[in-house]
Amino acid sequence: MALHNTATPEYSRYSEIIDVRSPGEFAEDRVPGAINLPVLDNEERSRVGTIYKQESPFAARKMGAALISRHIADYLDDYFWDKDKDYHPLLYCWRGGTRSHSLALILAQIGWQVTVITGGYKTYRTQVRQQLTQLPGQFQYRLVRGLTGVGKTAILQHLARQGEQVIDLEAIANHRGSLLGQPEDNTPQPPQKWFESLLLQKFQSFQQSKTIWLEAESSTIGKLHIPAQLWHEMKTAPSVQLHLPLEMRVTHLLQQYQDLIEHPDRLKQQLYRLKYRYGQAQVQQWYDLIDREQWRELVSDLLTHHYDRAYHRSLQHQTPPHYEFTLTNLSEAALRTAARSLRDWATAGC
Repeated sequence: MALHNTATPEYSRYSEIIDVRSPGEFAEDRVPGAINLPVLDNEERSRVGTIYKQESPFAARKMGAALISRHIADYLDDYFWDKDKDYHPLLYCWRGGTRSHSLALILAQIGWQVTVITGGYKTYRTQVRQQLTQLPGQFQYRLVRGLTGVGKTAILQHLARQGEQVIDLEAIANHRGSLLGQPEDNTPQPPQKWFESLLLQKFQSFQQSKTIWLEAESSTIGKLHIPAQLWHEMKTAPSVQLHLPLEMRVTHLLQQYQDLIEHPDRLKQQLYRLKYRYGQAQVQQWYDLIDREQWRELVSDLLTHHYDRAYHRSLQHQTPPHYEFTLTNLSEAALRTAARSLRDWATAGC
């Protein structure tokens, strides 16, 4: 039998990472790349916990053992059946206790080498918090700034294609960073803990000798908070200000927000949230433009009356940009040229 415990695993060493917690726990956060083989489902975990508190720990352990055993038997008949003798999984549960060791013991008895994370998910989560207070301070950053619709995300994508290190915070946060930021498929944002796990995974893949490019953001993206140390680095990083004519910004946003045009009722619901700031009359004007399908007029009015004003207010709390670049359009050729110019600026030492 080969059963080991580890507090600081090198995840790439293992055949796979198995999270045996319930699906609900797994959905909130997990080690990136882990698969979920719950030995107790959500309802079973709740039931065992209730018995533990209301009846006795002994009764809860008996019930838990029976439920866990049934799940493990199913996994042996199905999931583990085709694993070869060199299979070496890394397992964890909430605290590295009963749930992970129950499965680990059976797998080790079969003859596989099995490792369990000492302290379980709580150990992993502690490491995430610690590293997100340390790693961001070990990199140099360049921020891409500009009014809504100038193509900041497109520029970041071209920088990545040209070999630059890029963190697309809005993509990781599953939010487009504005009032209308809910993604096209209406999927929810990730939980804060999973957002941080994905962010740390990005940092761990980067070279400290190379610059990281990001879009300038507020401290929150939708409901999610940028970790404090990264936010501190972003506030002091050199930045480039992008410019694009208003009519081109309107065209770009109509392409990016096609889903809202196709669902005008949802667009109206989003705009209703601005009633407290601009009043019912202004919101009704936007509704009328939607009803008449005057999309260019609507987007232009939203930019000039809401987004641009909010952006200029935010500039009062920011340092001036270190570099400015004006695009005439957002064609692939123009974006490639802009990305090269930004790289030259960063290489020159700002």
